[in-house]
Amino acid sequence: MLKHILNFKRKEDGAVTVDWVVLTAAVVALAGAAFSSLETATGGLGSKTGTYLATKAIED
Repeated sequence: MLKHILNFKRKEDGAVTVDWVVLTAAVVALAGAAFSSLETATGGLGSKTGTYLATKAIED
């Protein structure tokens, strides 16, 4: 039994896969946070721009 545990401890076959999964999850989380922040900021800007343009008179 001890032999199997030590053999399992020495194997590193899946370590690179785990690293890539964690790295990819971090990138996706950061992209989601950035998108959420930009969506909120641009939504307010669009609303203010629409209000400004609605109050302007069109001259011939």
